[in-house]
Amino acid sequence: MFYFTKTPTFLKSLYKSCIWSFSPDVPTVYLTFDDGPHPKATPFVLEQLKKYNVKATFFCIGKNVVEHPEIYQQILLDGHAVGNHTHNHLNGWKTGTEAYLDNIKEAAKYIRSNLFRPPYGRISPFQIKQLKDDHKIIMWDILSADFDTSITGEDCLQNVVFKLQPGSIVVFHDSEKAWDRMSYALPRVLEHCARKGLRVEAIV
Repeated sequence: MFYFTKTPTFLKSLYKSCIWSFSPDVPTVYLTFDDGPHPKATPFVLEQLKKYNVKATFFCIGKNVVEHPEIYQQILLDGHAVGNHTHNHLNGWKTGTEAYLDNIKEAAKYIRSNLFRPPYGRISPFQIKQLKDDHKIIMWDILSADFDTSITGEDCLQNVVFKLQPGSIVVFHDSEKAWDRMSYALPRVLEHCARKGLRVEAIV
């Protein structure tokens, strides 16, 4: 499995309409969680965020919101931001634009947000063109790789803390697949941020 844990500049330049990070001038980082809500992972994440009194952004899959509406409502009640992650976790490179946009609209029935993140980070230039006027397309500059079952929770932690800097957008997953690594790394990343004086805020 090949992926970049730190997004290279050339990739950002190919998708200039997307947001990859924020200003490094403010000591703030942005933790994001993809693929929820999930009955075990999401409540754990919410508990950890509450412990450190910080806010994050959850890019939710529409069908999971339908299946777990009470967990989705708790995300909102706790003051976190939410974003659209399609209704069925579609890969934009493998999905026609009309079907892709329709799937996003289906998710939007349940997720009220102008934030959008393409699953796998895979989206075509034409799909971006159709979305960018009404959505902020949020990518990332640090991938925790918690989805990778071949690495350890400690690997996942180091993927984040070694590359973390003000303005970073970090991807975790509140999902079954990521659970072992995310549940290890997240509390330690939050502790690291607190120790370094980095605020953790939601994307608006």
